[in-house]
Amino acid sequence: MPMDYGGQSGIEPSTMRGRDWPCLRQFGVFLENRVGVLNDLMRHLESDDLRVMGLSIVDSIDSALIRLIVNDYDRGREKFELASFSVFETDIIGVELPDDPQPFVRICTALLQAEVSIHYSYPLLLRRRGRNAIAVYVDDIDAGLKALAEDNLDIVTEQQLLDDDELL
Repeated sequence: MPMDYGGQSGIEPSTMRGRDWPCLRQFGVFLENRVGVLNDLMRHLESDDLRVMGLSIVDSIDSALIRLIVNDYDRGREKFELASFSVFETDIIGVELPDDPQPFVRICTALLQAEVSIHYSYPLLLRRRGRNAIAVYVDDIDAGLKALAEDNLDIVTEQQLLDDDELL
């Protein structure tokens, strides 16, 4: 029987993760900047059933921020819940590099024309149809997705990371 949510009976609750959301989920991990800590993180995450597909490290004197994307978000989240790492999550856009003489210029131009700012980017260990992909964090995910789609750029989904058999 459908429940009544704020006077709107018949509407089932759904989360952002439950919809056809084309973004990737990125984990951010704060680590102490000392020898062996990154190795501990990678040993905890990488296994037969989980691969790191994207990795970015921003360090300072005392600490480091590790941004990473795994091929199976649910399994990654489960592993982090069992660990003692300080973790947060954000949505990020995965986009295939187009078959173009200037693939990065094309991606940046599409976002610039929509007035979407790129905060950072890093490569993904994904190769589909012979093309590489990048992760892009922007100030407006919806506008970024729309701009990239309107320029016929291919968005990478979580399912594609999970299903991909052409890993680098």
